[in-house]
Amino acid sequence: MKRVLELTEVYANYGHIQALKGISLTVNEGEIVALIGANGAGKSTALNTISGIVRAAKGKILYKGNDITKSPAHLIVRGGIVQVPEGRAILKTLKVIENLELGAFIRKDPLQIKKDIEEVFDRFPILKKRANQPAGTLSGGEQQMLAIGRALMARPKLLLLDEPSMGLAPLVVKEIFNIIQEINKNGTSILVVEQNARMALKISHRGYVLETGSIVLGDSSADLLNNKKVIEAYLGG
Repeated sequence: MKRVLELTEVYANYGHIQALKGISLTVNEGEIVALIGANGAGKSTALNTISGIVRAAKGKILYKGNDITKSPAHLIVRGGIVQVPEGRAILKTLKVIENLELGAFIRKDPLQIKKDIEEVFDRFPILKKRANQPAGTLSGGEQQMLAIGRALMARPKLLLLDEPSMGLAPLVVKEIFNIIQEINKNGTSILVVEQNARMALKISHRGYVLETGSIVLGDSSADLLNNKKVIEAYLGG
């Protein structure tokens, strides 16, 4: 199995605060990998460091075997790593379709962009109905669909999802996670950060547990779901 992403002993800081303390993890081609942990554990920092938004202080990040540790964020996106940020970060005053068009800002194939917008609408029919509405008028679940659709417009090879279930009703959460699995089945590797550990582990192949900036456990998702410490700390057991 080809390795898409590899982090080796990666450290990252916010000022004098050490947010990541030498984390190592991998994502293989075709996998969904879950990164779980409590609030403040460093999960979002890990994604932001991979994306180039936060600069790694030490360590190495390889994407498809190429060192991207010091690459600027826009080149990382061009290479095929696209992040759906925590809180969605949609542009609320712009129309739904304009948000999708912005997702394709790195591309120069207008006919294919139009085709891909239609594919997003096929995947998320509610967005087609809302295409000309300001994105801020969408419900929380619809905004999350738009954020994912916008990321897909960049044609990612590796999709980074930061807390996709945040603030959503249980039925909507189930729908979002079904969509994540569908995207993965269509060939996109996924690294998902999620506080809803049970849902994340149910849909993923492997998982890592992050505590105060350090990875303390990594295993198959099935084994993590049955791990006594994980059950007690994250699964409400």
